[in-house]
Amino acid sequence: MSKRSIARPAREQAASIAEGNRGYMSGFGNGFESEALPGALPVGRNSPQKCPYGLYAEQLSGSPFTAPRVANERSWLYRIRPTVKHWGQFEKVGLGQWRTAPCPEIEIAPAPMRWDPPPLPTEAMTFLQGVHSMTTAGDAGAMGGMGAHVYLITRSMTDQYFYNADGEMMFIPQQGHIRIATEFGIIDAEPCEIVVIPRGVKIRVELGAGTTAARGYLCENYGAAFTLPERGPIGANCMANQRDFLTPVAAYEDRDGACEMFVKWGGTMWRTELAHSPLDVVAWHGNYAPYKYDLRHYSPVGPILYDHADPSIFTVMTSPSETPGTANIDFVVFCDRWMVAENTFRPPWYHMNVMSEFMGLIGGVYDAKPKGFVPGGMSLHNCMLPHGPDAEAFEHASNMELAPVRQTDTMAFMLETRFPQRMTKYAAELPTRQRDYVDCWSGIRKHFDPGKR
Repeated sequence: MSKRSIARPAREQAASIAEGNRGYMSGFGNGFESEALPGALPVGRNSPQKCPYGLYAEQLSGSPFTAPRVANERSWLYRIRPTVKHWGQFEKVGLGQWRTAPCPEIEIAPAPMRWDPPPLPTEAMTFLQGVHSMTTAGDAGAMGGMGAHVYLITRSMTDQYFYNADGEMMFIPQQGHIRIATEFGIIDAEPCEIVVIPRGVKIRVELGAGTTAARGYLCENYGAAFTLPERGPIGANCMANQRDFLTPVAAYEDRDGACEMFVKWGGTMWRTELAHSPLDVVAWHGNYAPYKYDLRHYSPVGPILYDHADPSIFTVMTSPSETPGTANIDFVVFCDRWMVAENTFRPPWYHMNVMSEFMGLIGGVYDAKPKGFVPGGMSLHNCMLPHGPDAEAFEHASNMELAPVRQTDTMAFMLETRFPQRMTKYAAELPTRQRDYVDCWSGIRKHFDPGKR
């Protein structure tokens, strides 16, 4: 199966699915248009007096109406019923282990933190039950900051739908395939791909074909939507290229029957009962839509003579803030690459950073931490807390022969934010927390000799 295969298994639930071409449209930030029935899109206008096929026109705005054109995001949806019909009397329900900033539920001494992968549950657990928050930062109500979570899924959402009003969500699968049915179409994702679901887009999360359990990371972005970073003197190419981002073609469900809608709003989960599927968009056009990206298409750049560049050169996507050059979130990836710098300490250097760094490992080995940091694990290096290579990595990199080396079969990522990240009670008490993590630096020796240069 190719990386972009869109073969689809039979659904676990009875549904009437009518689809257009099974596939994706390529490009980032494009003004797309897609219809699952011919002629469903109005021509030359957004809101005609009567829409084709008896559909309703509805606009989904991801930015204020008066945002500059470059930042203005909206899509027009042509649906069987407007969202006001997919509504009801909401009741407050539990969030499980999902937390939203500000969340000062625990105080812990400042220190670097690291976790082994959380085990997959043995009981049935849907996406909504399986989100476990590790850190929160900023303030969702002020539309700034983020939440870093893991998801653990052993059961598809059946007759359940969800949308997040608190932020957009970036899914980072680590184990197992997932399928996300959205208002805009179907997205299938595997490890090394990411999926971004804009704020307010309704979804249903399912296990992919042949997958009985899935684990991954979830970044909840409370701030400005993720976009591509400026390349500056790098120029027009390399890093993440627009053509590799894929947005689904229109697909809709015309299905009557009892189901549930969950809405995360203001850090609280709300539930209502519906009599029909809300994924009933027959056609749409605009630039506010979900998408996926294969991290294996990322084209890294780096130093080709000497010294170690800042990790910002590996930024895949960024959520900008009102302060130029200061990200609400940077999503950074450390993938396969050549290391060729001469007379240079090649791993990341020892470091203290005003930005806070949450890292995960999708697969392989991370060069600065060859031991103890395993796929599915996580680390947190908070604002102005020291970190860097462990003792073994330092000694090896300081004495190795500096021939060209290809870092192979690795995929690590970092979520870096300008806000300090507060660890949740769940993360603090997780049995897989490495309480001896700081010991990885205990073997660092004193090499200072005032008589030797």
